[in-house]
Amino acid sequence: MSNDISPFPPEFLSRLKLIAGDTKYETIIKALSSTRPTTLRVNTLKTSANSLIATLGKLGFSLEPVSWSKEAFILTSGTLRALSETEPYKKGELYVQSLSSMLPPLILTPLPDDRVLDIAAAPGSKTTQMASMMENRGEIVANDTSLARIYRLKANMATQGATIAHVSRDDGRAIWKRYPEYFDKALVDVPCSMEGRFNAAEPKSYQDWSVKKVKDLSRLQRWLLRSAISATKPGGTIVYSTCTMSPEENEDVVDWILEKENGNVVLEDAHLESLTSDTPLPQWGSRTYSLDIKKTLRIYPSLLMEGFYVAKFKKLKSSLPKIFDQ
Repeated sequence: MSNDISPFPPEFLSRLKLIAGDTKYETIIKALSSTRPTTLRVNTLKTSANSLIATLGKLGFSLEPVSWSKEAFILTSGTLRALSETEPYKKGELYVQSLSSMLPPLILTPLPDDRVLDIAAAPGSKTTQMASMMENRGEIVANDTSLARIYRLKANMATQGATIAHVSRDDGRAIWKRYPEYFDKALVDVPCSMEGRFNAAEPKSYQDWSVKKVKDLSRLQRWLLRSAISATKPGGTIVYSTCTMSPEENEDVVDWILEKENGNVVLEDAHLESLTSDTPLPQWGSRTYSLDIKKTLRIYPSLLMEGFYVAKFKKLKSSLPKIFDQ
């Protein structure tokens, strides 16, 4: 699809060519102009994968498993509308979620009895996924600032039975002051320009995009990530993720934090077995990134998955300002 018939902003398109290259560019534009199948996650707090497959099968739905997660499925027969009217859906035995959105919790791997921070949690897709992974044992602080989004977050937590999660309405950039080095793990799934979720048929998904917005969001993302690192114990894990393709919001943020934290954190491999991914950018503009950037996960939009980016950090030592030293 050439620029002159694409509905997306011209500056977005020219940047995308530089980011992804000509070959992938065409594939991405095709993906952003297509309708993806419905995908879902089994809520193991309420049922098992086998039980859900059998129950939905009797109702006329078919599910195809996903190679990199035992809980993830693609709906291959039946519609989302019909699915939303079923008892398993209403009872919270499943959660309709994009496959890419499931990746950050799988890479963070929260365990039963962990203390976990979800710094920008609404609407709760990943919060409820982590509660399921943790078998409802431990603690999740599900933080967000928007009252409207928090309402939806609480509703999803209730339907999914995520009883270990409690809602916080703090400025994520300062939440570390309330929880200095308190958490075992932190999920930093940040507000972003959402380029990986653009849809040619939905102008609202891209009409507010601008380079200025990308750069403004990049500044917010840096401080959310740094706050989460300060809220995580030495030895803990922090996962950073976006659903966008802009390097300013992805590799730039990760490279910046490596410099600012100066040995307090290191990157770990964020790849999952059986998951096909794309190559992170080694540089952008005048900035050349740390060689460890290759450990991060970049996924371009496809006919099955939204565009996504994930980085996994290990915290090696305390990063608190001296006023918080014990």
